[in-house]
Amino acid sequence: MIKVFLLAVLILLLLTGWNRPVPLKDPGNNLSFLLDTMVEREVRLSANGYIQPAESADSLNLIDGRGLSHWSDRHRIVRVYFYPQHTGRLVVRLKMNPTIGRSTIRVRLDSSGPGHLVHTGGASGELVQTAGEFEVGSIRYHCIEISGMYKQGPYFPDLSSLIFSGPAAKDLLYNTSEYRGAASTHLRYPIPGDSAAAWFYTEVSVPTGVDADNAYYETNGFADGYMGIQVNSPRERRFIFSIWSNYKTDDPARIPSDYAVKLVKKGADVFTGEFGNEGSGGHSHLVFMWKPETVYKLLVGAKPAGDHTIFTAYFYAPENGKWQLLAQWDKSRTGGQLLKGLYAFVENFGDNGNDYFRARYGNQWICTPSGNWLELTRCMLTTTASPSRHPRYDYGAGVENNWFYMFTGGFRDMNNLEPHSQLVRKPGGVPPLIDFEALPQH
Repeated sequence: MIKVFLLAVLILLLLTGWNRPVPLKDPGNNLSFLLDTMVEREVRLSANGYIQPAESADSLNLIDGRGLSHWSDRHRIVRVYFYPQHTGRLVVRLKMNPTIGRSTIRVRLDSSGPGHLVHTGGASGELVQTAGEFEVGSIRYHCIEISGMYKQGPYFPDLSSLIFSGPAAKDLLYNTSEYRGAASTHLRYPIPGDSAAAWFYTEVSVPTGVDADNAYYETNGFADGYMGIQVNSPRERRFIFSIWSNYKTDDPARIPSDYAVKLVKKGADVFTGEFGNEGSGGHSHLVFMWKPETVYKLLVGAKPAGDHTIFTAYFYAPENGKWQLLAQWDKSRTGGQLLKGLYAFVENFGDNGNDYFRARYGNQWICTPSGNWLELTRCMLTTTASPSRHPRYDYGAGVENNWFYMFTGGFRDMNNLEPHSQLVRKPGGVPPLIDFEALPQH
């Protein structure tokens, strides 16, 4: 019986050819393939596929919730990332909709080697086509790279997902969520004892080459707002300071007047307005082309005013050699609360989760209402990465040259530190020299 079955499979291979399209739900086209599909994972391009060069270069949005479509430029390649938990053979199939005319695409593992050529065309409707076998040799993030080689019509095939099988597909990890961006990471600083924080000071430096677009290196976060630096485009960077209203809504227009966050004053050239979609409140930013490998000093203060708190943010850029005011906001219904829940974070606020984001955070201090400086040398790592909500594993934190650091994205460095782990740096012992009375008022 087994010999008859193997003979039937051999005849089928001879009649159909190895690279012919395999209709969706077809069991395959050789015996090894049949066994491999016992362990099968479908990895969607919508959450795991990225275009190189970057999509934003010419505003093309080739990958959406359906996958890759309208792919015409053969100089643009697709990389689909996954995190195997086992080494060994990996069988790759493509779930696609062929377009008009025949085409040829190349499939490689980790952008190296000759790969496999896949010929498409002569079929209609969704189908699955074999794209070759590869050997996975290490437990880390890998990618399948898909390049367009030749096409008769205007487009290469539309691709919705990759189907992996074989020993390396067992327990495979990949992004099953709707979020294409990198996970956020946070450093949370406990305030020593029962101390009250009227001021929160910290420093930040971003290494060269990891300042990708859509990066927010938040430095002075607290229960009522946040402050930090952003990369908004190749031509625009910002210092930003925002305060949440205590009225729970994502629409600032719905905030009642007695819950409003009101601007008191702002620095020169600072934009101010409202924000929503992540709570609502008052927003301020200054367009400033801050530089990598440069240390910037940031300071936020809180002053009680009855049932309100007045929050003020300053920054010191070595390019200007002086403290500058960002903005001052009046927040109601705080009970006169000072600064609590101190933290910093690295966030990717776009869809370019294939980029790598990293920043250094150092010399953290608080100043009490009586003027006593206390150094913050401990923190805890948290992250939005989650096996259920956002399965990403390329994040981490640590201490280097007595600076805390965090990284996320890029599918290159793995989670070197478990969430809720503690980090400790050595105390510097020298508080910042700040004359609060001399800080600028406009």
